[in-house]
Amino acid sequence: MSSSTTADAPLAETDIARLREDFPILHTQVNGHPLVYLDSGATSQRPFAVLDAEREFAATLNAAVHRGAHTLAAEATEVFEDARSTLARFIGAGDDEIVWTSNATEAINLVAYAFSNATVGRGGPAAERFRLGQGDEIVTTEMEHHANLIPWQELAARTGATLRVIPLDDDGALRLDENRITARTKILAVTHVSNVLGVINPVDQLVAAARDVGALVLLDACQSAPHLPLDVRALDVDFAVLSGHKMLGPTGIGALYGRRELLEAMPPFLTGGSMITTVTTTQAEYLPPPQRFEAGTQRVSQAVALAAAIDYLSEVGMPRIAAHEAALGQRLVDGLTAIDGVRVLGVGIDLPRVGLASFDIPGIHSHDVGQFLDDRGIAVRVGHHCAQPLHRRLGVTASTRASTYLYSTEAEVDAFLDGVAATIDFFGVRS
Repeated sequence: MSSSTTADAPLAETDIARLREDFPILHTQVNGHPLVYLDSGATSQRPFAVLDAEREFAATLNAAVHRGAHTLAAEATEVFEDARSTLARFIGAGDDEIVWTSNATEAINLVAYAFSNATVGRGGPAAERFRLGQGDEIVTTEMEHHANLIPWQELAARTGATLRVIPLDDDGALRLDENRITARTKILAVTHVSNVLGVINPVDQLVAAARDVGALVLLDACQSAPHLPLDVRALDVDFAVLSGHKMLGPTGIGALYGRRELLEAMPPFLTGGSMITTVTTTQAEYLPPPQRFEAGTQRVSQAVALAAAIDYLSEVGMPRIAAHEAALGQRLVDGLTAIDGVRVLGVGIDLPRVGLASFDIPGIHSHDVGQFLDDRGIAVRVGHHCAQPLHRRLGVTASTRASTYLYSTEAEVDAFLDGVAATIDFFGVRS
């Protein structure tokens, strides 16, 4: 890393300039303009340290892990497991509480299918708490990414359980006064940070309500792990999921955190090689977690690269990143709110936020907004952001989202705001 930052000092403009030198893509041009990348909420960019780590593994250590007895396989296994330890430390977990997945979506499905498999009798007595049937309830929220909604819809359909949803108010905040968590609740699945609104949800209140009735809690940390200090034990959640490509890492790698005692009781999701101890033609016995949930050839180079990304983030300092993005998020919200004709989603929610804001311009489709900005080299996300229920509740079909990261600058936010104002002038829809 070319930055010489310290752990507790704010990220100054000179620090960010040094960090940006580590990201080759930030020096490209789009449509004749310097790239202004404000789509990190979808996929973040990668520094040289991450790119080099994956290439170095492929060039010098590439081998199957947990399978070969030769030197290269042993060394590959060691760096693979070192990567698991790096992630575990980053989120305050134990090494054997981290399961590698392809992404957060797979991680959520892993948990949901473990409930299904327990329901049909797999897992034995230890899996009793995962069994669902008629009268049992699954609770999620109206603001979830589809990845934390559809697996639970399908689980309810497979088991006969009921899916209940914590509603939103007119601003988009969770209606915690309309309690959906009851004595029938078996699991609560909730996002830590909304991928549309950018608000940090009151996880402590939600976890407390779940604990009162003995329900398990799964936290979608896709939009928090890259941007905030994350301690799964302090949050007291049972499961948490994240995706590498949102936190400077490559695509194709994600992770599930699960409390050790829960993973030990859960029946597997995917089955096959590398997750078994003994196999006959009629039955199999499974390894303890996390290997029990890691069937088949693993994402080794991706895990190594994700560990390099975590090292990079840790060296910069997650508190510093969080403070930098909070300031940029407020700059986004204040700037958008000041533009006549713009409606910022979630602006009335009195909660801290990350560096993300979504907005609607009545009379201009979000795709047209995105295209106009792209002509200026400004990359944003348009559409429903895999959160149709949230958009429907707020009375819009789509929105435009700008999301920042540690390499984003105030000048880029200001260029974006100028672009939004110019969009309105171009389409002539000012009120």
